[in-house]
Amino acid sequence: MNKPLVCMTLTGSTLEEDLNLIKKYEKKIDIVELRVDYLVEEEQLYVRRFPSMIYKPCILTIRRDVDGGKFSSSEFFRTTLFARTLSFADQDKSRNFAYVDFEEDYHIPSIQDAALAFGVRIIRSCHSMKEPIHNLTEKCISMRKTGFEIPKIAFMPKSLNDVYNLFVESEKMNDFEHILCAMGPEGFPSRVLSDRTNSYLTYVSPEENLQNMDDIGHIDPVTLNDLYNFKAITKKTSLFGVTGWPLKKTSSPLIHNTGYRLHNIDAVYIPVRSPLVSDVLKFAEGLDMKGLSVTIPHKESVTFYLDEQSPEVIQIGACNTIIRKNNKWIGYNTDAYGFKRALEEFLGTVKIRRKKVALIGAGGAAKAVAYVLKQMGARVCIFNRTILHAKQLAEKYGFAYCELSPDNIEILDEYSSLIIQTTLVGMNEDGISSEKNDPIYFYKFRGNEMLFDIVYEPSLTPILRRASSAGCTITNGYKMLEYQGYSQFKLFTGQVYEIPVANIKE
Repeated sequence: MNKPLVCMTLTGSTLEEDLNLIKKYEKKIDIVELRVDYLVEEEQLYVRRFPSMIYKPCILTIRRDVDGGKFSSSEFFRTTLFARTLSFADQDKSRNFAYVDFEEDYHIPSIQDAALAFGVRIIRSCHSMKEPIHNLTEKCISMRKTGFEIPKIAFMPKSLNDVYNLFVESEKMNDFEHILCAMGPEGFPSRVLSDRTNSYLTYVSPEENLQNMDDIGHIDPVTLNDLYNFKAITKKTSLFGVTGWPLKKTSSPLIHNTGYRLHNIDAVYIPVRSPLVSDVLKFAEGLDMKGLSVTIPHKESVTFYLDEQSPEVIQIGACNTIIRKNNKWIGYNTDAYGFKRALEEFLGTVKIRRKKVALIGAGGAAKAVAYVLKQMGARVCIFNRTILHAKQLAEKYGFAYCELSPDNIEILDEYSSLIIQTTLVGMNEDGISSEKNDPIYFYKFRGNEMLFDIVYEPSLTPILRRASSAGCTITNGYKMLEYQGYSQFKLFTGQVYEIPVANIKE
């Protein structure tokens, strides 16, 4: 079967808006889908002319609200729109719609006959917004009423296992063209790896309208092509990835996929999202993934599934890198290395041996940080909301500990020359500091503190912004991410990552 096409879904409110988006992204896409249900009512009357205004094949779709669309008027009116749009076809087929999307329960013989007569291919679609769909081959065959339709199945998985089943079931589906997609954050691999599902196409949305398709998991065409190198992915491409939950944003694919291109390695690195690390490992083994970066909340739980552990993982008690060799999972920790290099750059000539340091948090990342601080000879107090976790980590290294609360502000002040923030608080947050987005909202910076926040998205978290305004020296966790990523890259590929992302020209 041919390589999957990149289809950009158009959800603008006017035809002119959609036309401008096609012009912007035309080099990144193969075909477009005009979502008539997103157009304002007066624009819907002029849909017929749209194919003649563009230079890409176009799918006509009027999606009902029950199937995840926005069309809520009567089915009679929708049928009228289909009829009006497909009638009076041009002799030049390039000026007509190339495809029309009909749901599996939509059967109007006159309209279907008109589409076939005018050379418009029918996509017969089935959308399940709440439940996964299994028995995909049988389902697709039942949807091909005339034998010419392209069956499309899109479903919302309940777990990553449902996505894995999609890959398993589709592996041998080579007899006819079809479109398969698992939606939502867990379904992301089915979009980038649509070559593995033998899918006819994969859907994207322009960045400007990405929020319209955010719930079902669309990405933009630039990200698909430039970040994930979509057109170069084949069934022979080696698979790597990053796993965590919810893993809304991650810069790791940029680091690794850029490295693969620079070193001419046929590989791709993708997010694999799941709240259960056991599901992740089943998925990774089934797709023959070679390695995974592991992030929150799986850094500690993944250790129970490892066949071998590096000395750092054993000592730290957390793992952020796993590699599959000889059907065994081997765990490593590159967080400690990445943090140490980033911290040394941040400190410059400042020495922390015997100096008091405040460590905020006691999770997997904090464990790697504590390991490094012990090596550097710092005197540390661990602050955590769950005092038991702080106690367990502190006693391992002979550190002090206390509950993270306004009641202990004097102790925090005592250890505040260097504050290292390792919790998730502040991730993907913006705006004014508050109890919700700032782990030490109650602490008033004097201006002489140094603050290292391992969060890197956004680049300036509320706590970092507040500290910077007070005159403190600050840094986020991006350098740590880079350095631990370079170390992972060598473990994954055996090659040294020689060119930092920051030095790469776009």
